[in-house]
This record gives sequence, C-alpha cells and structure tokens, in this order.
Amino acid sequence: MARLAQTAGLTDIQQEILSTVRGFVDKEIIPVATELEHRDEYPQQIVDGLKELGLFGLMIPEEYGGLGESLLTYALCVEEIARGWMSVSGIINTHFIVAYMLKQHGTQEQKDHFLPRMALGEVRGAFSMSEPALGSDVSAISSKAVKDGDEYVLNGQKMWLTNGGSSNLVAVLVRSDEGHPEGTAPHKSMTTFLVEKEPGFGEVRPGLTIPGKIDKMGYKGVDTTELIMDGLRVPANRVLGGTTGRGFYQMMDGVEVGRVNVAARGCGVAQRAFELGVSYAQQRHTFGKPIAQHQAIQFKLAEMATKVEAAHAMMVNAARKKDSGERNDLEAGMAKYLASEYCKEVVEDAFRIHGGYGFSKEYEIERLYREAPMLLIGEGTAEIQKMIIGRRLLEEYRLQG
Repeated sequence: MARLAQTAGLTDIQQEILSTVRGFVDKEIIPVATELEHRDEYPQQIVDGLKELGLFGLMIPEEYGGLGESLLTYALCVEEIARGWMSVSGIINTHFIVAYMLKQHGTQEQKDHFLPRMALGEVRGAFSMSEPALGSDVSAISSKAVKDGDEYVLNGQKMWLTNGGSSNLVAVLVRSDEGHPEGTAPHKSMTTFLVEKEPGFGEVRPGLTIPGKIDKMGYKGVDTTELIMDGLRVPANRVLGGTTGRGFYQMMDGVEVGRVNVAARGCGVAQRAFELGVSYAQQRHTFGKPIAQHQAIQFKLAEMATKVEAAHAMMVNAARKKDSGERNDLEAGMAKYLASEYCKEVVEDAFRIHGGYGFSKEYEIERLYREAPMLLIGEGTAEIQKMIIGRRLLEEYRLQG
C-alpha cells in the first residue's frame, strides 16, 4: 500500500485531476500553511493558484465555462486540499455550495449571469443561514425581507459566514412572509436572496455591513464574519429561482452536498495527521529504539489508519450516491458524522505520539489539533447528524401493519 485512502474505479481524467491537485498541495500549500495560519493571513497566492487550476469551476457545467466534474471528483480534491490546509478547502467549499445552488435552482438569467464568472473565480461565493441567536435551529431565523415594488428590503444580522469578506456574492436565507399567510410553517416562508457586494469589510454596499473577521481558535487564514443588513435593497430578480418560499429547501440541498465536503475535509486532515504520526514515530527514539517499534505505538497507528480508511470509504459512498441522482441525506449524514469524529480522534492520537513536541507551534500537528474541532460543528453538529440518520433509518425500517 503506497498510501491510505485510495479510491477504486476512477477514470483517467479523475486520476489526472487528483494527481495535479496532490502535487499542488505538496508543493504550494504544505510548506507555507503553518506559517500563514499562525499569522492568520489570507492565502491569496494559493487561491490564485487554485484559480489557474480551474478548481473554482470544478463542478460548474462546461456550458458555463466549468469542468463539469462530479461531486466525487470535487470531494476527492477537497480531501487533498484539506490534507494540506483545511482553511483553503473552506474557501472553495462555500463558493462551491453557492454555485451548486445556482446550478440546481437558479433561473436561466441567474445561471447565465453568475456561473461563467464563478467558474473563473472572478465571482466568489459565500452563503449565510446562521444568526447570533440560533445555531442548528434554522426555523428560528428572524432576518426578514419585505416586498417594496420591484425590490425587497432586507433587515437582520447573520453569523458565521466563511468568505464573508473576500466574497462578492452571498446567498442569504431570510424569512419572507409575502405570499405566505400567518401560521405558515416556518420552513415554507423562507427565501434565498443572491446579494452582490464589494469584497472587504465595513459597509460593502448601501445597507450591508461586514464588520470584520471573527478571531477563532483554529481555521485561520480564511475570513469568517458576521453580516448586518439594515435596509438592504435587493432586486426581485435576485430571489434564487425567482419564487419566494423555497429558500429552506434550496439551502438544505446545498448543505447536503456541503456535508460530503466536510466529510472530505475530515478525511484529509486525518490523513495528514496519520502521515505526521507515522513519520515522527520512526524518527523519535526511546529506550534504545524508535518508538514505532513499541507495541503501544503500533496499536495507535493501526487504529488511526483504520479510521482514515473507514471515513474515506463512507465519504466516497455518499458522493457517489448523490452523483447517481439518488437521495443521499442518510449517507451524507453518516459520512459527515463519522469522518469528523474520527478526524478528531486520529489528530489526538498523532498529537499523543508527538509527546511534548506536539504542544509546540514548531510542529504541524499543533495546527491540526486546533483545526479538527471545527469539523465537529460545521454543516451541522454530530447531534444534528444523528437526528437525520435516526429519522431516515426509521423511514427505511418502518414496521408494516
């Protein structure tokens, strides 16, 4: 076995894409990731390189200038990028979710307007559901849109936007009661708006403010922000799909593929942690021999490698299920849950193998140790995944009669 997490049945084109991305990660990301992360510096040079590779258009159809690749190809690329630096995979993921939502649910005018420039990376996407007073309870969204002629006026505060500052297009989920009488189920009175803005911080267009970067424990480099709407006017033709009341379903469709992405990130980070652990175990000596020759360390390495393989297999299965056109919320929930939990455990075991040096910022494992926890909550907590999994299992195994 040359390396863990190999994927059977890939086409020559998929293998070529992955080989190119892997080479880019090894050469352009891994050598600089820890230094940039410690400075919390946006990786502009890396992003420019990903643009040149065409990764911002990886899943955008060829008719719009993209590569028209599958979710599986995309997920495997994300796995490689997260292996180098998870923050970079986050920059691509939010862009990808908005492009996917446009492709699946946008009007023809919206697709023609945005997708060609998104494929080139000229338009960069972010999406926004969460708010300061809610986490996983999307139905409690209080930001609101009110119709005013040919426009909507949006007010409210959103939270946890990845790419909030660097993006120039944000898909924002708000409540829109217009056309939906009082008493309508909350998820049926939500609408996604496509909000164009200038990159940066402060007032980025009239009525829209991006206050600044949120200081985080890990997942640095990428900008995570709030978004404040105060009388923000958005044309009616920027309602995603052209019809109000469909925003919840559009966002959930995007999050579903986003969960495959988060699973892929977990796989990539876990794989890098294993690489660091198995390498250090062969270099560090105790009691007259490399610690890799101690049975306790071999047991750790065996458990770590098995978890990397298992998470990768579930992620690939979830991506292939979505690519087949079938419902994959069960598989995506399982993959996201398992990969994020296993990632945390593999990173911690690699940290333990490093001993005291794992606590030093000179060693890469210190960065991974701070990054892994984000995957436990991103795109839905473990508890949310278990709710989704449990409900779907009861659907599949419902007793008859």
